[in-house]
Amino acid sequence: MADDLAKNFRTNQGIRAREVRLVGENVPQGVFSITEALRIADEKELDLVEVSPNADPPVCRVVDFQKFLYDQKKKQKEIKAKSVKVVVKEVRFGPNTDEHDYQFKLKHAQKFIEEGAKIKAYVFFKGRSILYKEQGEQVLKRFITDLEDVAKVDQEPRLEGKRMIIMLSPIPKKK
Repeated sequence: MADDLAKNFRTNQGIRAREVRLVGENVPQGVFSITEALRIADEKELDLVEVSPNADPPVCRVVDFQKFLYDQKKKQKEIKAKSVKVVVKEVRFGPNTDEHDYQFKLKHAQKFIEEGAKIKAYVFFKGRSILYKEQGEQVLKRFITDLEDVAKVDQEPRLEGKRMIIMLSPIPKKK
């Protein structure tokens, strides 16, 4: 990964621009010729790193390249850690699910929603039970109404093969 990151930045003699804008700590700020910028970096025993190649002139920084790569890698790791991972939990019903089973699955679904997971609820029709599509849809509609205070519907009941599926996601909490 560090090698991939290193390929994204040109350093020292790899910089092809005639003039560069220098930024960094303990270096003169401004636009310099590439030879002057390389001389300044050499005096400080650091590397000249092109951080913004599309700018006019390109922006370069005088830093220790290995430390610079380490910092970039650390930033990427933080961004990845902060990103939200969407978890989808499945809840399965039959077209003739009895009340106790329904309440049991509803409780689990509420717990999943509170944890921030999305819910994929479906009624599975075995064999000839496909004749009871209306009952399956009623189960899902009831499920939606029972969870309407904590979840919103992403996908209305839809028949896909032998399954009637709905998708629910948590309602964002207001701060």
